[in-house]
Amino acid sequence: MKRFVPSHELLPRVEAGDMAAIARLLSRAESGAAECREALGAVYSRAGRSHVIGITGVPGSGKSTLVSVLATRLRAAGRKVGIIAIDPSSPYSGGSIMGDRIRMQDLAADEGIYIRSMATRGAQGGMARATLDSVDILDVAGFDTIVIETVGVGQDEVEIANASHTTVVVSPPGLGDEIQAIKAGILEIADLHVVSKSDKPDANRTVIDLKQMLTLGLSMEGLAQKDRWHAPVLPVSAYQAAGFDELVSALGRHKAFLDRSPAGEARRIRNAEFRLLKTAEDLLRLRFRENSAGRKADLAARLAARQISPYAAGEQLLDGAAPEAAP
Repeated sequence: MKRFVPSHELLPRVEAGDMAAIARLLSRAESGAAECREALGAVYSRAGRSHVIGITGVPGSGKSTLVSVLATRLRAAGRKVGIIAIDPSSPYSGGSIMGDRIRMQDLAADEGIYIRSMATRGAQGGMARATLDSVDILDVAGFDTIVIETVGVGQDEVEIANASHTTVVVSPPGLGDEIQAIKAGILEIADLHVVSKSDKPDANRTVIDLKQMLTLGLSMEGLAQKDRWHAPVLPVSAYQAAGFDELVSALGRHKAFLDRSPAGEARRIRNAEFRLLKTAEDLLRLRFRENSAGRKADLAARLAARQISPYAAGEQLLDGAAPEAAP
């Protein structure tokens, strides 16, 4: 029988780039096991060097193909690239049902690229709950660029902007008036706009529509002109391998902008606040589930029989599940 290796013993191996240790610690982070929290805390204290790029957009916009070509270009520039590909969950197994890792098989042979598919498992916002811990693990493992590819999201699922340094919103050609319909949501989080499939006839129209929309005032208020970032609109074609040099260059410019401007520090604080709240919510959810398990069935039966209202049942469940206050 194999000996269980404590998570804190995996950390030196992760720092040395041991792929087996990286995979094991990622799995433990994804499971949410309490045993790995101390190790993840140590990982967090040593992370913070990587450039984290969030890739998001509507379903069918070509995000996975774009990530594959982008990773190849970044590798050609000497970067080590970690990819966290978030997929929807199976309602039965809870696992990933799309498997972006399978669709990126051409990258698997490159030891400088690590791909991890991760199921949302019911999490909202286009990301999995373990996404941020996974970013830290890959950061400490020496991957200097980490790409998070979200599930195809709608206009209000914008958490990736609080989890990345640079947010890329991918739009396919032919959106037309739909751009106006969603401009108050997902499009406003973009640091870079990418129009995918630019070899299509209607791609130029989408580029023009996006540029016109951006002139309507999607800029940072209250900052001097030199401290503003104006999101560029970049047409790319994975089929023709066109536009990716410009994309890589724009990613570098945005990172340099954050490094030298007040906007960079403001973003780091905002991201830290987001992480604080998400971690507290996850811990609260876990404690509630543990403490309410013994009361849920009885209250559900009474609710089904309409002997109690949903609000009264909810209050009783909360009262019974509340942890005792510390002395």
